[in-house]
Amino acid sequence: MKFIKSAIFCSVTSLMLMTACTTSQPRNHVVRSAPGDMRSESRIGNVSNIEVIETSKRTFGGGAILGAIVGGALGNQVGKGDGRKAATVAGVVGGAVAGNAIERHNKRDGEFFRVSVRFDNGSTAQYDYNDIEDLQVGDRVKVVNGQVNRL
Repeated sequence: MKFIKSAIFCSVTSLMLMTACTTSQPRNHVVRSAPGDMRSESRIGNVSNIEVIETSKRTFGGGAILGAIVGGALGNQVGKGDGRKAATVAGVVGGAVAGNAIERHNKRDGEFFRVSVRFDNGSTAQYDYNDIEDLQVGDRVKVVNGQVNRL
């Protein structure tokens, strides 16, 4: 029993440490623009380009941790003695792998939209959004505080 607790503790601790090292970057309203851009002013221009940017579907360990716990609990129900210990360890590892795969499959942030705007004064700026609704290249837009609005 002590071995099982140690194996589960080590698995959960290592997964927590690995997930603590990951970072997520927000992708709402990120602005990339030329120097001298005054985002507090409203500016008018046209959408010059819309790119779909693919991102890696990173997982943050929640699925792996939950899978390890469930797998360990199920593995502990099998066999007796050393066979039970082996089944528990196999359940922890298998559950963690399955939980991570399920989390990766269910993530929906695999892409975002980069909207490029050419303003009437000749400057350009890029804005990243998770959803652009029906915004299209060529649309006349007004940008107020980093928010692109169709005119």
